[in-house]
Amino acid sequence: MTTSTQARFLVLHALRVKGLASDPVLEALTGLSADDAAAEVATLVADGLAVRREGRLAGTMLTPAGRTAHPDLLAADVAASGEALSQAYEAFLPVNGEFKRVCSAWQLRLSGEPNDHADPAYDAEVVASLAEVHGRVAQLLDTLSASAGRFRTYPVRLSGALERVRAGEHAAFARPMADSYHDIWMELHQDLLLSAGRERSAADEG
Repeated sequence: MTTSTQARFLVLHALRVKGLASDPVLEALTGLSADDAAAEVATLVADGLAVRREGRLAGTMLTPAGRTAHPDLLAADVAASGEALSQAYEAFLPVNGEFKRVCSAWQLRLSGEPNDHADPAYDAEVVASLAEVHGRVAQLLDTLSASAGRFRTYPVRLSGALERVRAGEHAAFARPMADSYHDIWMELHQDLLLSAGRERSAADEG
């Protein structure tokens, strides 16, 4: 069972990772039920740590005070995970590099022409490469989740996006703001960066 303190950290951290998070994405990131996530958001808003945004891009985001409060909570969570997070991040880098190459192949053919998805055989090869990358990152996350349970949500979400790609939903591969495989991967990368205390640089791109 998730305690109130854990739920507060999970929501605060998810907002730090995502920036602006819709309610469904926040629930998926934290693994909390809709009711529990909404309750924590309401508390964070009341405490001045988060703000709701309405309109076309509706969701929740941290206030400056929320961003200030996050590091101490994250430090406590990371300390409980020992060396697992830093080891996982180092193992992630080469997989991230391969994922970037697969994404490039999805968007551009070897000729340099944009992939218009008119060649099912070509797309199938790229999706097979994505599945190989998925297997590698899933194994990494399975190991990490034994020490840092909050990472358990990523394999579930990545698997869901992969199945959507396999079913023919092209947007599920790399379209921004579509809960695509690429969207979720970027959240994972940001989470690992924050957890490992790293700043994004060329060395962090794999």
